[in-house]
Amino acid sequence: MKKARRLTIALLVLAISLPLSAQVTDSSKITDQSTWSGLNMVYKKEHIFNKKPIEYPHVREADIMWSKVVWRIIDLREKMNQPLYFPTKTIGERMNLIDVLLQSIKEGGLQAYSAPLDDPNEFKELITYDQVMANFDAKDKSIEVLNVATGLTDTTRIAGQANTDEVLQIMVKEMWFFDSKRSVLDVRIIGICPIRVYYEPEDTNKENVQRKKLFWVKYLEARPFLAQKEVFNAYNDSEMRSFDEIFYKRFFSGFIVQESNVYDNRIVADYALGVESLQEAERIENLIFQFEHDLWEY
Repeated sequence: MKKARRLTIALLVLAISLPLSAQVTDSSKITDQSTWSGLNMVYKKEHIFNKKPIEYPHVREADIMWSKVVWRIIDLREKMNQPLYFPTKTIGERMNLIDVLLQSIKEGGLQAYSAPLDDPNEFKELITYDQVMANFDAKDKSIEVLNVATGLTDTTRIAGQANTDEVLQIMVKEMWFFDSKRSVLDVRIIGICPIRVYYEPEDTNKENVQRKKLFWVKYLEARPFLAQKEVFNAYNDSEMRSFDEIFYKRFFSGFIVQESNVYDNRIVADYALGVESLQEAERIENLIFQFEHDLWEY
């Protein structure tokens, strides 16, 4: 009896130790940092990099009984919008919104469009990655370097660097519409335009701030790239959201600067300044939600 009990205990100990030894063997793989993303050294992150854009509900033209196109500014200096701005330098696989867009344009997967000030058509003229860099004033420079071997000077070209931390605002073009089939007021983002906020080099006192629209991208074309890039979650490092989820669930704050109108699509700043422009933006916002409210009887 005692021998049988001892044999049973030995088998139980062996059964328990086998999974533990297997776990130790598996965890030893963390020394191979090439298979691990960012700063995570506990498990391999795969979910975020295999994500697809969230599917929109199907919408028919016949079901849209009302719509309104507006342009909205997202100021990345606001606390709620900071996950779109940081990190200013890539940390592992995590990067900010402008770096994701620039990387996608550089690799040829995303097309950029010009953003002229006097043309209301956002997606009219295609531009290249080099033209996008030129909008950052990131031009290649030639410098003279002394060749120690020959004693002569050689000309060396240094690639220009874009100061992406100067992108402090994002303009989004969006359409609000009422879908009669689903009986909901819904919204779709049409395009995204980063805005560079900077000072000219000769403005040493930083008195005249400059704002420049860099380029437009179609949001539907950008969604596959935004869906596979994570955004920092201050409450849970194991539940990083994607940029696509941030925009889909509207985890950002912004104010309207323009609405579709008969006056050549004029902007709010053309007829309202200062506090009045903020009041006008709030009025447009309220009209959108007031429309939905007026559809129902209580």
